Amino acid sequence: MATAFTLTRQLEDHDPDGAGHAQRVTALALRLAELLRASADRIEAIRAGGPLHDVGKLTISSTILRKPGPLAPDELEKIRRHPVVGAHMLHDVEDAQGGLDCVLYHHEWWNGTGYPHGLSRGAIPLEARILAVADAYDAMTFDRPYRAARTHDEALAEVERCSGSQFDPQIAEALIELER
Repeated sequence: MATAFTLTRQLEDHDPDGAGHAQRVTALALRLAELLRASADRIEAIRAGGPLHDVGKLTISSTILRKPGPLAPDELEKIRRHPVVGAHMLHDVEDAQGGLDCVLYHHEWWNGTGYPHGLSRGAIPLEARILAVADAYDAMTFDRPYRAARTHDEALAEVERCSGSQFDPQIAEALIELER
């Protein structure tokens, strides 16, 4: 996993506002996977893909990543391409193969309105659905250039509100149970 560590470190250097994000998301996703009694293969996929889920952001200008206001449509399109770009970057990285679904599908939504492919429900790999909830919760609870962090309770309320639309309801419920 030396490659994963190196790429994660490069991403944190490129986007200091996201420092520690990949590690926190991975740790929370692994706790959720255990609570949900995910298979050993799914847990290993999270372990491989969690640290790398945002690696595609290495190709996005730091001015876009750190922009304090709303993104222009072309900037938003670049952000929305990071899962595909990341999966492409990792295509030949042997120790990342098991985690490619986490990288590619962590922004798909339960209701099919996510990206990059508009998958829904069970068509989204379980490990990506777990990572999506952990990713969103972590993103909400840390300051970002475009907004202040939400409190723990506010973030949990948002996860609950988005259960069944953005998030798999079973995984959203598990996060709420784990974090209360």
